[in-house]
Amino acid sequence: MTKVVIIGGGPGGYEAALVASQLGADVTVVDRDGIGGACVLTDCMPSKTLIATSVRRTYVKEADELGIHIVDDPSGKGAIDVDMTVVNPRVKRLAKAQSEDTAARLAKEGVEIIPGEGRLVDPRIVAVGDQRLHADVVLVATGAHPRELPTAKPDGERILTWRHLYDLDSLPEKLIVVGSGVTGAEFANAYQALGSEVTLVSSRDRVMPTQDADAAEVLEGVFRRRGMNVLGNTRAQSVTNTGDGVEVSLSDGRTIAGSHCLMTVGMIPNTVNLGLEEIGVRLDKGGFIQVDRVSRTSTPGVYAAGDCTGVNMLASVAAMQGRIAMWHALGEAVSPLKLSTVAATVFTHPELASVGATEEDVRSGKVDARIVNLPLDTNPRAKMHNTKDGFVKLICRQHTGIVLGGVIVGPRASELILGVSLAVQQRLTVDELAHTFAIYPSLSGSVTEAARSLMQASPE
Repeated sequence: MTKVVIIGGGPGGYEAALVASQLGADVTVVDRDGIGGACVLTDCMPSKTLIATSVRRTYVKEADELGIHIVDDPSGKGAIDVDMTVVNPRVKRLAKAQSEDTAARLAKEGVEIIPGEGRLVDPRIVAVGDQRLHADVVLVATGAHPRELPTAKPDGERILTWRHLYDLDSLPEKLIVVGSGVTGAEFANAYQALGSEVTLVSSRDRVMPTQDADAAEVLEGVFRRRGMNVLGNTRAQSVTNTGDGVEVSLSDGRTIAGSHCLMTVGMIPNTVNLGLEEIGVRLDKGGFIQVDRVSRTSTPGVYAAGDCTGVNMLASVAAMQGRIAMWHALGEAVSPLKLSTVAATVFTHPELASVGATEEDVRSGKVDARIVNLPLDTNPRAKMHNTKDGFVKLICRQHTGIVLGGVIVGPRASELILGVSLAVQQRLTVDELAHTFAIYPSLSGSVTEAARSLMQASPE
């Protein structure tokens, strides 16, 4: 029986453990923080739970045109106030429950869980305190943690990372969010919707610079319309806790004040003190573990998965890396990781979801393709729900019509993107997508409508 030791219990680790157990291996997971890792306990699941609350509040707040009005109670207090003493405990409770459910699943599958920190003292030996675990295969899935600036050290009170947010007992009155990438945009959008006065500091000329330009433009427009103060082309030089608030000094010479500051300036891999370099595992300049498309490191028998590899830092990618590692290590047929088929979502409101080739790929000449961009405000279901912001963008190969990618901005775009993802994964043509039945009325109908537009279009 093959002995597998996995360091880290996040998606990369626990999904790998389930696959290895299914294939008959003797599996041990060494876990420091709790099964599910940061993804379940402090990052992805908690943030999306908080966002779910913020989205509900926005729907009610913007429902006047649907005939739903906010009525003050006799005390004059608005009917949709947010109680963070309810919201944050719920966030943590659901995260804990998910962690426990995942741990129970591992136990049911015969996976041994050892609490503690693992360290490789040999390619085949993992040390956990004084204990030595011998392994035929080792998977490192230790994740990453928020990057900190020396001039803006988080203190958990006024200067925060997102892992501090759920310990607050009240809503930040004036929240300054530093960093306008995916994480910064999500939290800025969520807290603005919950009722905070939000300022978003972006080092670029637009928010979410790595995302589709049209999508980012729509979302920045929504942010501003709802009252967010977006400051572009500037950086936070320092953040100071003033006792009853914060002062943020910007690179353009301005100083802005708030009640709290949330730092979202990237991630650092958890690869220090793991014994990796001592056993020949190569790291890049940022400390990320270098892996190939089947999750192998430079040391035979040692694999890595998830955020510690820096490969498209998504829970879904971490999980797939972990599964691929076990399929490969245990002799199963395996397809190497193909990042061009990875779907990703920004959980703002509206959501942004994308997969495959981008419009920039087409404009730069990297991909020979046709593009259609269909606004959602023409969709009958969108009209019913008073949805005015968003679109469906579809990209197909110029001559064959094979679907190469797509972008959706709208409600539940994270769900709607699946149809486009299937088309990209299975190399479907726009003709095949166009001939697929969509419910009427539905937002997904815009996906098939976009496909019909491309089917009828002639190459330029």
